[in-house]
Amino acid sequence: MAKNLYIVRHCEAKGQPPEAKLTKNGLQQAGELAKFFSNKAIDRIVSSPFLRAIQSIEPLSKERDISIEVDDRLAERTLSSVDLPDWLEKLKATYDDLELKYEGGESSREAMDRIVSVVEEAFETDAENIVVVTHGNIMSLLLKNYQETFGFEDWKNLRNPDVFVLKRDEETGGVTVERKM
Repeated sequence: MAKNLYIVRHCEAKGQPPEAKLTKNGLQQAGELAKFFSNKAIDRIVSSPFLRAIQSIEPLSKERDISIEVDDRLAERTLSSVDLPDWLEKLKATYDDLELKYEGGESSREAMDRIVSVVEEAFETDAENIVVVTHGNIMSLLLKNYQETFGFEDWKNLRNPDVFVLKRDEETGGVTVERKM
């Protein structure tokens, strides 16, 4: 059975807190996202608990009458619990050293393991076409897990929304990654 795991970065939001809503443009993007999936079979939708992720996929959920399964493991990575004025430089360093960890945050490896566990579980289910909605940094770490060269510059080039499809080769067990949107 061929599996398609559509990994979706949420639409444009008003901020970074978990309760941040989509902007007016983000709500329009969510409608466009539903149109993107209109000719694709979808069996399950799994989302980060953050409001912006849920709002990004609600139009598709309603259109297809598929409930959104919330999975806390899809929440955005916490880089640090303290303010880091040079956060971009600090974030870049975590792509080179996956074990690097800042105060109150999680390492790239910890965040990667968290999201990879969701994807690997999804590959083991009977569902053939699954939409997984998450956030930019943790999404980039997922992609890095399957494509080692995916890094900081690739993260910077992610869009809101963005869609990649992961497919597992049943013979080799390898996973291919393809940008779709």
